Amino acid sequence: MDAVNPYHFVTNCISGKWKMTLLHHIHHYGKIRFNETKKALKVSEKVLSQQLKELTRDGLVERIQYNTIPLKVEYILTPLGKDLIPALDILYVWSIRRLNELNLPIDPDALKVHTEMKYQDQLKDIMDKYIDEQSTD
Repeated sequence: MDAVNPYHFVTNCISGKWKMTLLHHIHHYGKIRFNETKKALKVSEKVLSQQLKELTRDGLVERIQYNTIPLKVEYILTPLGKDLIPALDILYVWSIRRLNELNLPIDPDALKVHTEMKYQDQLKDIMDKYIDEQSTD
């Protein structure tokens, strides 16, 4: 077996348009359900299904199926997924700061779901700027 580059490994686990967002949503809400998440994120059913399957396969998310009618399925973070959240927080803060430095527009929804004090402590100036801009629009 060939040696695995750790950066390539982690990139493979979290790459995909929605994976980091899904991990954060599960962390923020404690669990997510498929249809609610599809509506909230405006992601296609195919992409959401594939990304959740990959996160499950990689051991970051657990799929819990309840044998009820109608069928109920929830997704929660595994201990490995929880271990990844501090790294995702660092990437999120870095990204918001860098987008701001480059004067690139930041999706306001990306700021709305990151309401914990840890984000506000680090990004208050940028969040305040976007709140002001949204209120004048």
